[in-house]
Amino acid sequence: MSARRKSFHSLVLVGLLLSALPPAFAEESKTVIGPKNIFMYDGANALMAGDGEEGVRLTLLGLEHAQGSAEKRTAHSNLCAGFLLIGEAETALVHCNWVLERNSRHWRTYNNRALVYMRLERYAEAEEDIRKGQELRPNSKKLKIVKGMYLDETQPVTPNIEADDRRDTSEQLEDETNGDAGN
Repeated sequence: MSARRKSFHSLVLVGLLLSALPPAFAEESKTVIGPKNIFMYDGANALMAGDGEEGVRLTLLGLEHAQGSAEKRTAHSNLCAGFLLIGEAETALVHCNWVLERNSRHWRTYNNRALVYMRLERYAEAEEDIRKGQELRPNSKKLKIVKGMYLDETQPVTPNIEADDRRDTSEQLEDETNGDAGN
């Protein structure tokens, strides 16, 4: 993995958001203890730990067992994050779009899709998703991080500091100390 790709991978982990899993709850006379969809739960934990391959594998299993639209949205949102994490931006984009076609107010997906667009070097679309996400969640720290990543990619700062990497040899230093410089 190239240094640039490793750096992007590390930043993606910082910027990614996983959707919250639906909480366990009592259904009729049956009590559910723990996560309702163990595959999605374990998949989300794997993704948060940085294990994209396992997170995607488990989340795909969770999607097969998803009950209701909220669980399906959660699975697709997390698959968007997971596929980006493993470097499959085009596949990630499909899952992000799936969520946003069904819920245009899902700010976490705008955040993640902005990262996908940046990976694909589609910066205008990334900027638009950051804007939409910030309209929905103006104080999101994650969106601020992603905006900073976007600005670093599109408007890099050139440092004004110039390092003087010339070195004096110990002999030159000794001569200068003794007043013999230039003799």
